[in-house]
Amino acid sequence: MSGVTDTVFRRFIKRLGGCGLIMTEFTSADGVLRNERARGRYLHFYEDEHPVSAQLFGSSPSVLADAARLVEDLGFDLVDLNLGCPAKKVVKCNGGSGLLRDLPLIRQIFEAVRGAVKIPFTVKFRAGWNDDEIVCVELARLAESCGLGAVALHARTREQGYSGNARWEWIASVKQAVKIPVIGNGDIRSPEDACAMVAQTGCDAVMIGRMAPANPWIFRQIEQYVNRAALGLDPSASLRAGSAEPRPHTGSVYDEPSEADRYQMIRTYFQMLLEEGMPGAEGKMKQFASWFTHGVPGGSALRKAIFEAKNGAEILGRVEEFFETKTT
Repeated sequence: MSGVTDTVFRRFIKRLGGCGLIMTEFTSADGVLRNERARGRYLHFYEDEHPVSAQLFGSSPSVLADAARLVEDLGFDLVDLNLGCPAKKVVKCNGGSGLLRDLPLIRQIFEAVRGAVKIPFTVKFRAGWNDDEIVCVELARLAESCGLGAVALHARTREQGYSGNARWEWIASVKQAVKIPVIGNGDIRSPEDACAMVAQTGCDAVMIGRMAPANPWIFRQIEQYVNRAALGLDPSASLRAGSAEPRPHTGSVYDEPSEADRYQMIRTYFQMLLEEGMPGAEGKMKQFASWFTHGVPGGSALRKAIFEAKNGAEILGRVEEFFETKTT
């Protein structure tokens, strides 16, 4: 996600555990080829992030192929093409979901990128432009025929944006249409949702976007949920036997973060931002405070204190002061 999945956030998620593959924020192929500064910002990663995928967007087959070669040379494990972003500024440049109305061009891009690199090549896309132009099955088959390694479907249309409900039945249709792995995306807010999606659609994996900054523990919770189900500790294990409805957990299925966990999480992430020396770190700290402090008793007061702070060190100090006051 643009402005969210930077290097610091990715490493932070890795530390919390449970995430099998992380991906860069979606990145302009043209931008990283022309601008070395952009390349350093968007295509930088650390060794402890592996496996890591670089997600590119653009509309020129040759430019995307060159950018994919760059990604491979930099040491990424995969390259991914974004055909899902609904943002107007991206779509008007024929990027992201703007390409969904031009399958012949998508074929050219698939063939150019696949021919340019040896690392796995995947694609994320939406179901179609709108309900009258659903192309997800055709697009998945096209990806398979062009040698892509997997497809990820956000089960909404471009017209929907992020509104309404994701149509998981579209993921099921894609899964039935191709033999390559299918990754499901859309409306996964809990481990129960993740297992319900797998049960309903047969998808091979799930992708989580907007829920990650709201609940950074969700990857670890899903891992706990699945592992404990395998040991017979999950009262909702029938989800993997075909039940379509997610069920509330009993409290022992996966670990809910304590207040101490939330304090440690906020403090660790903010310290990582400051240690990395990331430009605009203070703004990012304030941005994430609106997500991270939900679930913390008195969180509104902490958010207010963070928003009023003038620099990163002061923000971190106010976080520490807030939690120290609560424990004394």
